[in-house]
Amino acid sequence: MPNKAPTTVREIMSRDCYRVTAKTAVSTLAEGLSLHRLPGVPVVDEHDHLIGFISEQDVLGKVLESTYLNEEPPLVKELMRHEVLTVTPNKSITDLAQEMLKSKPKVYPVVEQQRLVGIVTRRDVLNAILSMRHKQNH
Repeated sequence: MPNKAPTTVREIMSRDCYRVTAKTAVSTLAEGLSLHRLPGVPVVDEHDHLIGFISEQDVLGKVLESTYLNEEPPLVKELMRHEVLTVTPNKSITDLAQEMLKSKPKVYPVVEQQRLVGIVTRRDVLNAILSMRHKQNH
């Protein structure tokens, strides 16, 4: 497949992605975001069903506040967003790129049959489009 540019999310998504549960401590989440260099991560239940999303921005203020007050940081469930923009693995990369122009998430959970199967980032989509363009010109 090296001479064919990717066209679907399945071809560019990260399958073994970092994820947390609602009971994850925000301090643990913050370390994971830093380690994996992600701006946010999916929140799943014990069956890997997507139940929310949490970003650096969601936790920054709370981590700062808990440090200042010398308190234990809250759990993910207290700060996560329940409304999550997701994509399916079969979605066209160009369609997703157009959606990304309208909405601002940097990370989209990839969901199949309500289960998290991966994530796709803006950078993944940009690289795929550049690859498509490169293949067209050669």
